[in-house]
Amino acid sequence: MGHEHGVGSMKRRDVLRGTGLAAATLATPLAAPALRSAHAQALKPLVIGGSVPLTGAAAETGLNVNNGYITAVTYINEVMGGVEIAGTKYKLELKLFDDASDPARATTLIQRQIDDGTDFFLGSFGSNIVLPTAAITERAKKPMVQTGGGSDAIFTKGYKYMFGMFPRATRQFAAASALFKTLQPAPATYSVIFNNDAFSKTAAEGVRLSCDAAAFKRLDSFELPTKVTDVSSVLASVRANTPDLLLCVVHDQDSLLIARQMVATNTNVKLLFQGLGPQLASYREALGKYSEVIFCSTYWDENVPFKDKFFGSAKKFGEYYRTKFTRPIAYHVAGAAACIETYVMAMQAAKSIKPEAVRDALAAANYETFYAQIKFTADGDGDPLTLGGMIGQVQKGKLEIVFPEAARTAPAVYPAPAWDKKA
Repeated sequence: MGHEHGVGSMKRRDVLRGTGLAAATLATPLAAPALRSAHAQALKPLVIGGSVPLTGAAAETGLNVNNGYITAVTYINEVMGGVEIAGTKYKLELKLFDDASDPARATTLIQRQIDDGTDFFLGSFGSNIVLPTAAITERAKKPMVQTGGGSDAIFTKGYKYMFGMFPRATRQFAAASALFKTLQPAPATYSVIFNNDAFSKTAAEGVRLSCDAAAFKRLDSFELPTKVTDVSSVLASVRANTPDLLLCVVHDQDSLLIARQMVATNTNVKLLFQGLGPQLASYREALGKYSEVIFCSTYWDENVPFKDKFFGSAKKFGEYYRTKFTRPIAYHVAGAAACIETYVMAMQAAKSIKPEAVRDALAAANYETFYAQIKFTADGDGDPLTLGGMIGQVQKGKLEIVFPEAARTAPAVYPAPAWDKKA
């Protein structure tokens, strides 16, 4: 899953551009900008720790998660003048480190922060990192709110201090299969491609559960290694036994690899769905015209109607984000910012910054944010109704929402034209 495929590459200076911060060295915390007024300096610091992948295989989305955390904290400190919890004013202080997409490094960094007295944590990106770090924060009885891990394994261990912004992976495909049922001419068959890792395997199980329940016939199931550089043999099998729906629940750099090799080998299907990838402007730019009409999951869009007491609306969040960063916005940016809002509202509801009290408030959360209505299941994953996904499709280089109807910005285009017919 190397950077040679394009989506994974990034410039270090993009990480903190526009926030007045220098680029961080590997083990330097990425704090949001300090408030400069004398009044602000008097505010008590409220530290939230964690790690994010700013380098390595998960960096492309890791940067979006990082920038979402920074956007919310900067806004709360600089625009709102901090937060009041139980009569005391605080300024939020982020202590985020680059875990380099490495679970072993992430666990070391999180343990060090716990030893240093950090009480609240934000998650990294990727279930392979969230899972081992959550075990550490759980043991220490410190809450973690995260937008980077959806594997069922995270939410089936009885953890009480872990809260995720997405439904668990096996519950994430219901919206897509519901959309497929509405398409004409009706698709009948599907094949699924997934990676051999915790998130992809459970996502593939979710695809099978949802599609089998919707009476689509499964033709093939292809497991890719965790690090993959060639999928030509899989695509030869797809051409030999072609499904109507080719459903890829892999990571963004592998989605790009699959799409590029489909183009190169003229492997055509009526519908290509790639869970992660098409949401990213970098993916769409890398594929150019070939990204047209590819479907994906998405969990947020600037046009969603939600309001909150922080940014006001999804549109206003997008406007503020662009005053701080030049990277195109993506739903992980918004989900990360919502983690910060959720922490603040839980602390205010608990009237406390004690970890146990905040945990109890998070478990009872029912908060309106610009991102979504925040509610968690008893196991800590996102409520499938309020935090479930929408379906996007690339149309004219932009991601349009095609499902559900209430959020739709454009009708779905189906079936897809052949690669060599894409204008």
